[in-house]
Amino acid sequence: MSSIRDVAKLAGVSPATVSRVMNSTANVTQEKREKVLNAIKQTDFVPNEVARSLFKKSSKTIGLIIPSIQNPYFTQMADIIDKTAKKKGYNIILCNVEHNLEQEKSAVQRLMALNTNGIILASNNNELKHELSLCDVPVVVIDSLFDTKNVNAYIYCDYYQGGRLAAKHLHECNCKNIVCIKGPQNLFTAKTRYKGSKDFCIQNNITLNSIECDYDFHAGMSMTEKLLNSYPNVDGIIACNDIVAISIYKILHKKNIPVPQKIKLIGFDDIHFSSLMSPEITTIHQPIEKMAKKAISIILNNTIPDKNGEQFIFPVSLIKRETTCYK
Repeated sequence: MSSIRDVAKLAGVSPATVSRVMNSTANVTQEKREKVLNAIKQTDFVPNEVARSLFKKSSKTIGLIIPSIQNPYFTQMADIIDKTAKKKGYNIILCNVEHNLEQEKSAVQRLMALNTNGIILASNNNELKHELSLCDVPVVVIDSLFDTKNVNAYIYCDYYQGGRLAAKHLHECNCKNIVCIKGPQNLFTAKTRYKGSKDFCIQNNITLNSIECDYDFHAGMSMTEKLLNSYPNVDGIIACNDIVAISIYKILHKKNIPVPQKIKLIGFDDIHFSSLMSPEITTIHQPIEKMAKKAISIILNNTIPDKNGEQFIFPVSLIKRETTCYK
């Protein structure tokens, strides 16, 4: 592997001049610049990015911490963040923490040690407040809201309105016995979605039953069995996310319960799978792409230099598909 000294020798300049050309840290004559660039091409020299990041206090990377790579919502978000960052000349360091607080803490510390230019954090753990307070780079929390302002920004959707839209749609579909498979109520996203559905039902004198469930496919299948046993007259189901909605449909299909003829079903997130499966899932759309691009913009453009916990709330919308509407 070629070194900076090899490049300098071939170009007939000093290693310091090679460094100046690569980092644009000082004026170099056009003649010397061309010699250096030609020498780099001939030697296939690859700069030591770790050393450069230590010197410049910038690694041209952004840390992304997600709770589960198995959740298509977060893989879809990671894909958009990665593509957006690459267009700006940055790379993503992905940390999949598997809903584990200690892994999350370790990920924050590790990303700081790697001189990342910022951290995008998809987490619901308030216990991260101490680690976040030590960060000296921009931190954007996406898809959540903590009880601390010690981050640059929070980016999330109007989950409350999403919950209302879901209940309202089933009500307009003449559902009389609605059950909400709500997400874990210790999570901001799940609690706010459920409150939206519940408030709509209370205001319209509709009985809303509920069962709590993790944002997980297998948990959704198990809770659907429990739901059908506990509420045999159910004719409308609000799922906590699209993955759970798909698991609900799987159980209903196995039991020969027609959707939407007998039970209408609505999810949340509008992941790609919700429109790819058959029947297509009616869902609440979250503008994942806009959220992801906003997070990148805040970090790279330094639009919010102070850690004051500024909130950016994106609107949601109802996407009507085949699980609530007849073909």
